[in-house]
Amino acid sequence: MPDSTLTNRAICPVPSFWAERALVTHTNSADANSADTNTASTNNVVPPGEPSDLGPGAAVLAFDVGGTDMKAALIDMTGALVEAVRVPTPLDPEHTAQNVVAEAARLAREFAERHPQIVPAAAGLLVPGEVDDESGIGVFAENLGWHRFPFRDRLSDVLGIPVSFSHDVRGAGEAEHRLGAAVGFRDVVVMVIGTGIASALFVDGKLYSGRGLAGEIGHSKIADGPVCACGGIGCLEAVASAGAIARRYNALTGHNLPGAREVLERAAAGDAAAQSIWDSALDALALGLSHTVALLSPEAIVIGGGLAAAGDRLFVPLRERLDAILTFHRRPLLIPASIGQNAGLIGAALKARDLLPGDPLPGNLLPGDPLP
Repeated sequence: MPDSTLTNRAICPVPSFWAERALVTHTNSADANSADTNTASTNNVVPPGEPSDLGPGAAVLAFDVGGTDMKAALIDMTGALVEAVRVPTPLDPEHTAQNVVAEAARLAREFAERHPQIVPAAAGLLVPGEVDDESGIGVFAENLGWHRFPFRDRLSDVLGIPVSFSHDVRGAGEAEHRLGAAVGFRDVVVMVIGTGIASALFVDGKLYSGRGLAGEIGHSKIADGPVCACGGIGCLEAVASAGAIARRYNALTGHNLPGAREVLERAAAGDAAAQSIWDSALDALALGLSHTVALLSPEAIVIGGGLAAAGDRLFVPLRERLDAILTFHRRPLLIPASIGQNAGLIGAALKARDLLPGDPLPGNLLPGDPLP
């Protein structure tokens, strides 16, 4: 539930650059189309993900910040993703957080100029690192340089609309749980394996955040090395993330492969070193997931992120290894994520709509649940 501050902000006026345009009625589709042709002049357009339709509700803004780029999207009242763009994350040794807020405001203004008939009622913002969803604070992000920055309040002040704030993986997890592969499960883990490893935990149908610290499966110890970016030794993320697979192979062989995909290709071609790295990553993932299963007994584990693109080369041996570790435990289904690269944007949009009283919630309704 949103706190009282956000509830009060939900009825505040829209910022001037939307308020001025809220009175404009578009009747000339050619004009609207010509305005949209400027989209790619400064920003990279993000292709729509699947599914992109959130259903009817308020128009909202969505922002998904990553270590190298940030995405922004405008969703209209039908639930369609009208436009999505990607820009470089505005990195700065001391002011990345402030720059993120400023960049989000700039992108919002550009959306307003290109789509004046769409007036967002709320926004959703997702960032990496340690995130306190309830207080709206980015607690810590080592690679991005912020510490206890009040993202939610700062962005709400700039935009003049209520802002929902969460961790990037929890946002993507919300999208999968409400609209994607995790629909229909009450107890489910959505795990993203990319540069790092993190997860969103749903217990009895509700997201559990642990005041921002739950779901950090990537920082559970599963080996005696290597050293992790967090300072730990043998973290799952340091062994089995897509980034770690490439780093470990390069360190072993002296090559300079850019990512896990190339390591897997070499393994398929008979490279013994690549196969050894891949096998050790699968072993680590199975061990890490076995701890999650023992603790939470999920019905399913949905896996997304870059490594999930390996398909059966990931899921088949991972199922076999996990099954070999478990004894009396419930065997969860291992399912690939379904929403794709826009999962974070869609999750941010869903959480933005959650702030608005009476807005319909596309949801994970199960038998016995009351209708919204």
